[in-house]
Amino acid sequence: MSTLSVTIIQANLHWEDKADNLKMLEEKINSIKEKTEIVVLPEMFTTGFSMKPKLLAETMEGETVQWMKRVAADKKIILTGSVIIKAPSLLERAGGEAYFNRLIWMLPNGQYGVYDKRHLFAYAGEDDHYTAGTKRLIASVKGWKINLLVCYDLRFPVWARQSSLTPNLSPPVERGERAAEYDVLIYVANWPEKRIHAWKTLLQARAIENQCYVVGVNRVGNDGNNIHYSGESMIVDPMGEVLYTKKEEEDIFTMALDKIYLQNVREKLPFLKDADNFQTITNSE
Repeated sequence: MSTLSVTIIQANLHWEDKADNLKMLEEKINSIKEKTEIVVLPEMFTTGFSMKPKLLAETMEGETVQWMKRVAADKKIILTGSVIIKAPSLLERAGGEAYFNRLIWMLPNGQYGVYDKRHLFAYAGEDDHYTAGTKRLIASVKGWKINLLVCYDLRFPVWARQSSLTPNLSPPVERGERAAEYDVLIYVANWPEKRIHAWKTLLQARAIENQCYVVGVNRVGNDGNNIHYSGESMIVDPMGEVLYTKKEEEDIFTMALDKIYLQNVREKLPFLKDADNFQTITNSE
């Protein structure tokens, strides 16, 4: 339980072509030789970062979710990444359909969790086509807690911040009395090369301020809007040191994260206990 093996797949996605992407990604997953427990795919891994949800969205009963169930079961892995999903939403009029940039956390037994991207990238019009999520998803694996977020969320540190309030306790715990809320922060992304300095800097910042491992998975290549992605997926340790990164090339990389090292960092540098108490309030369904 002291290690957690994570595999990054940095891929050149086929623009708005689900069939080719699923075929390509399954070949990459099948090529993994190392023992791994979690395989992380980029944001919108079936389409690229598309603003055509009416054309491309699937339901949670659709082909991509079924593919994730099959691959996770066959490979005995947890499989995660985001896809365009159409689902009921009480935020829409009369409880109608809405479109989500939805991260799916698929377990080998077919059970899954979901996280709907909270911060929609208005600069590209994402907020005109998709509905923002209202809840975080923190998963648990072998005693590790994993916070799952999507791309633009990276620019908003409050949404990722280790909470200083323990849920369901009244009164809340005081400063210095709580354990860390999570151990690993995962971002799946389509982050353009022209702003890659922010990507790299903020991944390291999130690791340092939250005293956790950070795994950021980006794509490479050009999309259908001729936007270039240089990849530069990263694994960062709780001190902010970059343990892995790869520029411009497709890559499959597996690393075992070390829980003992993480605990030693938190014990020797007990900064989280001095964090400010706060609560994040969002509009909820």
